[in-house]
Amino acid sequence: MECGGGEQPGAGQRDREQRQRRVAGAEQEAAVDRRATAAGETIREAGLIPDRVLCSAALRTRQTWLRVSAALGQAADKAKVSYEPGLYYAGADELLEAVRRGPDRAGTVLLVGHNPAAQELVADLTGQRDLPFPTSALAVVRLPGRWADAAPGGGELARIWTPRTA
Repeated sequence: MECGGGEQPGAGQRDREQRQRRVAGAEQEAAVDRRATAAGETIREAGLIPDRVLCSAALRTRQTWLRVSAALGQAADKAKVSYEPGLYYAGADELLEAVRRGPDRAGTVLLVGHNPAAQELVADLTGQRDLPFPTSALAVVRLPGRWADAAPGGGELARIWTPRTA
């Protein structure tokens, strides 16, 4: 039974459902923030400070990079960061092209992107198709030679980290 002083029938239920969705959304956002911070701490502890960051221009990926860079501390200041709108809808092939455009003087490149393309890129580079790759997952792929020469099957999976393995 709905109680309401002058409310339309069901209005109280709708308000409660909207509040519940806002709370659930805030809890989910906080969890993503915690995972991004943990990913940044993992990068710092492994000594994998990026020289170059290719970040999707989407709000959530920019927020993720801010959390990661905060966890990296001053070390993040050395990274050249570019926010690239094309990464939002990019497939694995387009992500590979973005990596290939990386300057050769960059020793470590961090791609902050979206699934399924990010997972597919790791699978294409390493040949490992059964990797877990949830939100905030990190894959360290070693590539020989120049960035411009990155090719499917040419990488070695050196490490994978997921929030569940932390």
